Amino acid sequence: MGAQPAPPPVGAALHVSTSPLRLPLFPLGGAILFPRSHLPLHIFEPRYRQMVEDAVAGGGLIGMIQPKALPDDGLGNPELYRVGCIGEIVGMEELSDGRFNIVLQGTTRFRLIAEADVGTPYRQADVVPGEDAENEPDALPSVLRAAVEQEARLLGDAMGLTVDWDAVERLDDEMLVNAIAQVAPFDGGAKQALLEEEELPTRAELLIQLMQFLRMAQGGGDVSPRMQ
Repeated sequence: MGAQPAPPPVGAALHVSTSPLRLPLFPLGGAILFPRSHLPLHIFEPRYRQMVEDAVAGGGLIGMIQPKALPDDGLGNPELYRVGCIGEIVGMEELSDGRFNIVLQGTTRFRLIAEADVGTPYRQADVVPGEDAENEPDALPSVLRAAVEQEARLLGDAMGLTVDWDAVERLDDEMLVNAIAQVAPFDGGAKQALLEEEELPTRAELLIQLMQFLRMAQGGGDVSPRMQ
């Protein structure tokens, strides 16, 4: 098998505003949220139940961020990536045993400045929000859009998935790229690279490459979409 070009490293520049914001953090590996996308979550840990209650009582915002695959501090607090996405609670169901089902809508990405020394059981941090809420991306070139759809179909077939491709075709370009990035079983580093890529065309190209890696792995090869 020929060598494949390496995806770009995690840590792309993020255009941010100048006003910091304190957010409760929900570190969850493999779960990324994009601006204007939705993420359903089942909240069962007591500390995150408290986080949801406090968020609803406040501004309704939660910072979704991924932990790095590194040893934690012994308190269940693994090191975090520096870029996440602010989610607004737009749907919530409280269950009889105190758990929650919530839906977050992404507003804008953020860069983590520093964690706050607070007394809550969940982590909080001061973050600088980005400018995604004001800057919606332009449409993809038609050739690139078609390539994303084609590779998604090939990957779906390789994984034996049942997909409503008519519904997929109706998604706008940003929703298509981000939805695949959210649900595809890439590792945390690959998902983080997709989250941090600001330009939609470049994110789409990276997504195609990652889908190709994953498809080759499904075919019995030893190539997997791992990024550090």
